[in-house]
Amino acid sequence: MSSKRTDVISWDEFFMRVAIAAQLRSKDPNTQVGACIASTNNRILSVGYNGTPSALDDDDFPWGTSEDPLEDKHNYVVHAEANAVLNYRGSLNDLADATVYVTLFPCHDCAKILAQVGIGSVVYLDDKYADTDDGRISRRILDSCGINYRQVSLEV
Repeated sequence: MSSKRTDVISWDEFFMRVAIAAQLRSKDPNTQVGACIASTNNRILSVGYNGTPSALDDDDFPWGTSEDPLEDKHNYVVHAEANAVLNYRGSLNDLADATVYVTLFPCHDCAKILAQVGIGSVVYLDDKYADTDDGRISRRILDSCGINYRQVSLEV
């Protein structure tokens, strides 16, 4: 009888690679973000990426930044973490203690959403905004709510 493989990827790497696949759906020319929410028993609950709400035709909205709020993409894009929560079709109670795998550390608005639904952990790949006011606010929210967070790296 042959032995089973032992060189399989970890759950962290598996779910982060799902988040990376999700980010490939983003049409944002500057920042593509993906998120994957996994249950405590290692099941994918939901996936999301940053983009316009599904009811909007994203060809009709700007994808750049502008001083004019009507022409700034940030006013039309839903973040990956928020989309993953909104895409979930079960009871939001099922998200309690789940882990969100996200390719970019959550902004303060997404940190609030994750706290509201009871996410237990945030695992992120990139922390390029960690030293901004927004990153500090996010960490304060997560810390205050007892949400663990940690950065991972992937071997490519």
